[in-house]
Amino acid sequence: MVYITGDVHGDMNRFESAPVNKLKKGDTLIICGDFGFIWNGGRQETKALRRLGKKKYNICFVDGTHENFEKLNSYEVTKWHGGKVHNISGNLYHLMRGQIFDIEGMSFFTMGGGESPDIDIRFENNRWSKDEFPTREELLEGAENLETRNCKIDYVITHEPPVKIKSFLALKDGEEAVINGLNTYFEELSQTCEFKRWFFGSMHLDRFVSSAHVCVFRKLINPITGEIQY
Repeated sequence: MVYITGDVHGDMNRFESAPVNKLKKGDTLIICGDFGFIWNGGRQETKALRRLGKKKYNICFVDGTHENFEKLNSYEVTKWHGGKVHNISGNLYHLMRGQIFDIEGMSFFTMGGGESPDIDIRFENNRWSKDEFPTREELLEGAENLETRNCKIDYVITHEPPVKIKSFLALKDGEEAVINGLNTYFEELSQTCEFKRWFFGSMHLDRFVSSAHVCVFRKLINPITGEIQY
């Protein structure tokens, strides 16, 4: 089975929760950005990555905005289930931007990245990376890969949501949405592509915004049924 969850931010406890402990050999857990375990390359980090790679299930993640992109992109690029990945360790994979993966008879389009909400602070402290935002080439590759499927995909996995979804969530919270070019790109995809569900993690909420758009954080969701795993 395939399951979806949200940002883990380098928290190993997320992999010790009851729902995750129920995952079986061969299952796949997909994380919607801000994986957070690839940061300084230290001994503890290396140990944690090896531990995760030895899980009996696959751990896959799209990148968010709080990643060490220089280190993440230093891993060798290889193919996995039809799309390009960085194989971090064992069963641990980074699903690269603009790719389509065929897993257990289901197709998944992935596009990580975004724009840090604290970009000003991070820039001042020299902790911001331009690589958090997808390149023009990555966006074009994503669009071209979707065209090979006639713009029909089962599930979309991103960190950021489309414009209308982000604006709706911000409005409900009485805030003004900060829209960037990636949100606009996703809005175009949302209008032109056919998909069953779109999962994203940047808002740090567990909420079905619509029948097709799902904001996920700490819960574990079955993409086919939409059921939350407990």
